[in-house]
Amino acid sequence: MTTVPHSRAAREGGTGALSADLRVALMRIVRRLRAEKSDADITDSQYAVLGLLDVKGPMTAASLAALERIRPPSMTRIVGSLLEAGLVERAAHPDDGRAQLVALTPAGREAVAETRRRRDEWLCRQLSQLSTEDRRTLARAAELLQGLSES
Repeated sequence: MTTVPHSRAAREGGTGALSADLRVALMRIVRRLRAEKSDADITDSQYAVLGLLDVKGPMTAASLAALERIRPPSMTRIVGSLLEAGLVERAAHPDDGRAQLVALTPAGREAVAETRRRRDEWLCRQLSQLSTEDRRTLARAAELLQGLSES
């Protein structure tokens, strides 16, 4: 019995079809992972800020805006909503009296940890259903994708 390749890239070859297939697959996986979060009221933008603060530590709203590639007024709104929810706090900047640093509160740190736990758990369940060979293929793909993301 002959099997028909599912992806356009497998059928047609070429980088154009591969890029389209990868874009769609990655966006679907990201969308599915984003659904696994500690609190449905935390938006994706808010969670991105919480995650940045967890990894990089306290920083100014301007720095957060630059890293997220959004306008400062948008970041001000995001930080304001996180302050209101008790997930971040502001503190005086030690080197610049005019600036304030945004930092995670214990509740914010817990929201990040729980969200990461849920996302890892979901992905582990999905990966456990694959063959060893398929998991090896995905491990190699993860290395390649990481390299692409850094270029």
